Amino acid sequence: MKQYLDLLQHILDNGTKKEDRTGTGTTSVFGYQMRFDLSEGFPLVTTKKTHLKAIISELLWFIEGSTDERRLAEIHFGDKRENLIGKKTVWTANADAQGKDLGYTNTDTIKELGPVYGAQWRSWEGANNKRVDQLAELIEQIKTNPDSRRLILNAWNAAEIENMALPPCHTFFQFYVVNKKLSCQLYQRSADVFLGVPFNIASYALLTMMIAQVCDLKVGDFVHTFGDAHIYSNHMDQVKLQLTRTPYAKPTMKINPNVKNINDFTMGDFELSDYKCHEPIKAKMAV
Repeated sequence: MKQYLDLLQHILDNGTKKEDRTGTGTTSVFGYQMRFDLSEGFPLVTTKKTHLKAIISELLWFIEGSTDERRLAEIHFGDKRENLIGKKTVWTANADAQGKDLGYTNTDTIKELGPVYGAQWRSWEGANNKRVDQLAELIEQIKTNPDSRRLILNAWNAAEIENMALPPCHTFFQFYVVNKKLSCQLYQRSADVFLGVPFNIASYALLTMMIAQVCDLKVGDFVHTFGDAHIYSNHMDQVKLQLTRTPYAKPTMKINPNVKNINDFTMGDFELSDYKCHEPIKAKMAV
């Protein structure tokens, strides 16, 4: 994962101080790209421990089409909602800070996130209230028309941005099939490089592997393209610590080969092996 450390160093060397929505302040660059050959191992950052369970549960939540943060908690913890009061997910802070309070049930406060990723992936609302399941259509196109240049999923629905608790940061991705290998390129408009980007790399690498499997393809590359790539001002010490560490070899991700439908994956279908990593580095998320 030298590519990731190179991005951190690039921002330190070439970034410009910039204000941001959260008021935290960043050092930022505009425009950067990384490429990972997925046949060479799973691109999970090793210079700090990365919470893979949170990555997988969030991805399954997107695929399910849910926008309910408590549903994410159910997937992540594998428990009923009434047993999850006070248990947090990677979306809890955004739900609390920016979600619409819908009041209380007998189990918990309900915070509406609006039409975030899951809604856009599985139920994009277009003209005349037409609903489009972009993910299902994308997979069908990969299977039936793999040479298409329109193998695209777009989460940036301009008409619905104001209704979202958090507009999509990873906004647009495109697939490419050649020699029976599936590659994916993601455009990420805004990237919290210390906290968020390790999650994003692993999430889209895993999504590519899952779609390749259900389409009977091998994996190619994951290409990660950035707009505003930034390090928050309160993450600088953590970044400098991480840059002193030497990466370990990439681990291996095994997916249950019996799953042939994108809707059928569960938390138990993924097994990471040979993951050697450095100690975690804690940092506060800006919201």
